Amino acid sequence: MAALEPGLLVGLGMAAAACLGGGWWCLQRLAQARLLEDMPTSRVRSAAQGYVELYGVLLAGPGEPLTAPLTGKPCLWWRYRIEEYRESGKSKSWRVLESASSEGWLGFEDGSGQCLINPVGAEVRPARREVWHGERCHPRREDSHGLLGQLLGMGKRYRYVEERLHAGEPLYALGEFRTSGGGRQGLDLAAAQAAVVREWKQDFRGLLARFDRDGSGDLDDQEWRLVRLAAQLEAEDRHRAASGAPELNHLRQPQEPLPFLLSCKGEDELARAFRWQAAGGALLCLGGALAGTWLLTQGW
Repeated sequence: MAALEPGLLVGLGMAAAACLGGGWWCLQRLAQARLLEDMPTSRVRSAAQGYVELYGVLLAGPGEPLTAPLTGKPCLWWRYRIEEYRESGKSKSWRVLESASSEGWLGFEDGSGQCLINPVGAEVRPARREVWHGERCHPRREDSHGLLGQLLGMGKRYRYVEERLHAGEPLYALGEFRTSGGGRQGLDLAAAQAAVVREWKQDFRGLLARFDRDGSGDLDDQEWRLVRLAAQLEAEDRHRAASGAPELNHLRQPQEPLPFLLSCKGEDELARAFRWQAAGGALLCLGGALAGTWLLTQGW
């Protein structure tokens, strides 16, 4: 077999990447579709601690009201992207200049109870999505360079994409459910005591002022025993205070590699979308395999 040309090697690499990437995407989306179809819907009031599926309505969260950056519309959550049109010879593309999403907590209720949702790390699929074009980098921001900035920006094209969640919209949620307060959480005394000691060590001078009884500038074994005893009592006091607090439900990103989904579309529609995406991944995998086979026959 003759040595493969550099161009052929690049083509084989691209074919292999398409095959592997498409296969991975296909398997991932199929697994997620099956998970959505098999997962029972829980109610906030009776949901078990752990990975759950919820369906209800969005409410305002505990933070300040949000305003979407590009449109200025009030909302509960936003995500935006600003792209610039680039043209060089025959190459034409949109290049992302700026993108961000909000991280404020969302409120949620399903008729049985309420829950707070931390959207960080979630795959969010909102109902509201706006796309439009303009001649300024930021549609709501005045050009700080005045006339010079306008002259330099002449002929440029920008595309703006903004997605939002609003109060009263339906929400399908899949994530890690936890309840604090209301006397529901247990106490791991050893872990809680160790956490208090670590917290106190961050202010070692304060720790010495409280427990260095002989003024040696260090803590001996007896003084460390006093530290651990005081930390145990502090941990027990904190647990009693937390248990006496009102019950509060939270949904967040799972610690395990499981999907974290927030969607205004229902379970069935999401599962269908994932299956279509899996089919696209399968086609990409097949195309990459066929292209790689054809390239190998050319270089043989």
